[in-house]
Amino acid sequence: MAQLIKIIIAVFWFLVFAKMFLFWLWLWQLKNYHLGRFRAHFEGQKIKKIMAAWYRVKLPLATKKTILITALWFILQGAFFWVIFSQADSNFRLLILLWLFFLPIISSIFISIFQIPTWLWQIYMMKKAQAKRKLCKNLIVVAITGSYGKTTTKNFLSAMLSEKFSVLSTEKNINAEIGLAQTILNKLKPEHQILIAEVGAYHQGKIKQVCAMLKPQIGILTGINEQHLATFGSQKNIIKAKFELIEALPEQGTAILNGDNEKISNLKSQISNLHLKSKIFCSSETKADIWAEDIKIEKEKISFTGVSQDGDRARFEINLIGQQNIINVLMATAIAKTLGMTMAEIALACQKIRSHSLKQGINDLNILNYTYSANPSSIIAHLDYLKTAWLQTSKIIVMPCLIELGNVSKDVHYKIGQAIGQVCDLAIITTQDRFKELKQGALAGGLAADKILLLEKPEQILEKIKAIARPGDIILLESRVPSALLTLLNIV
Repeated sequence: MAQLIKIIIAVFWFLVFAKMFLFWLWLWQLKNYHLGRFRAHFEGQKIKKIMAAWYRVKLPLATKKTILITALWFILQGAFFWVIFSQADSNFRLLILLWLFFLPIISSIFISIFQIPTWLWQIYMMKKAQAKRKLCKNLIVVAITGSYGKTTTKNFLSAMLSEKFSVLSTEKNINAEIGLAQTILNKLKPEHQILIAEVGAYHQGKIKQVCAMLKPQIGILTGINEQHLATFGSQKNIIKAKFELIEALPEQGTAILNGDNEKISNLKSQISNLHLKSKIFCSSETKADIWAEDIKIEKEKISFTGVSQDGDRARFEINLIGQQNIINVLMATAIAKTLGMTMAEIALACQKIRSHSLKQGINDLNILNYTYSANPSSIIAHLDYLKTAWLQTSKIIVMPCLIELGNVSKDVHYKIGQAIGQVCDLAIITTQDRFKELKQGALAGGLAADKILLLEKPEQILEKIKAIARPGDIILLESRVPSALLTLLNIV
């Protein structure tokens, strides 16, 4: 009987430990196995919340890597239980408690070991991609980096250049070195004239490494803010990392820069000293090398006159949402002009661009879906759009607190809260990390205390929305809100 009880205890704890390990594997995968991002996940979170997270049912995405890691972990854990089962009852229980206590550390070390072969394979793939890139002597490579706006600008540029050239661009939001290498190896063909590559990074040196493989002749710096400050360590490091792209361009290269971004504008003197053939500043706010005039923002359309210093101009009417898209269009326009297209040709190509963010949900509610976005600048821009284009309707925002903002997290959330308070009639926050700062900012912005709520469950969120919203009202979804909420709102 005692032996049977011991077996039951062993099976129970084996399953508990397996569940906990899968949670840690899920989290490491979510953070791209990046130590800085993994560590930043827990900044500001209470131990109680972290402990509770261990017991959530979180399964990693099934890949060859996660399947192999899980299988080997089960073998390791099985061996551990096999060894301790023969121990005296007191030692058996003690060893289980020790395994429980050290499981996060043991799991993380175990998972990290597999980054060694991954890292070696990544180097191998990048060298292969670099060799293939060297063979494409006439290929024009455009690299895009920045704290925000990379994917959007890439998509706009691809739409423009595809009217005149054979273009290959990285898919969706692929911007890590291995994804870029695989794009070159698997998709780049001799007939391609232009490669557009989105380049992301979480620490210094990565963009430089990727540029050694890509050899871009044209670079776009879309903007710089506090995004991923926790992994970079400081704003100065972020700026240095993003400028690795501009510094990697050849002397005959072209740099396209966001003149509306304060951190880039502050570095104009430094940029002017770079030995580049062309440095083009774009602006939606003032005259620059390429700029916008007569801007009009409507619910589902933006229009403006695009002007360049050589006098070329054209009227753009594009099915896009919000003024923040204008600077992205202008930066893409700067490259298209550099490659020989006229403003009129570019404006015509832009008519094919469509936004898929605004959708019709349940009860005839307008749903602005930016759940793929998690950026302070983007959230402020989206709120500004609501304020400008949706004057006569109630406005609701649903969002979690943002992560990886380091020591500026409190200030950033307070500022976002202020913007929410000035624009929205109701704010629903889905995570607790910086709820206090968001609420303080919202109150300062004019929102009543009972109109900014902390709700985590999708059903609760939907119930509150139904109680407040009326047909025709608009709901802004930002960052990673619960996926079940999208289904409940009938937009997936």
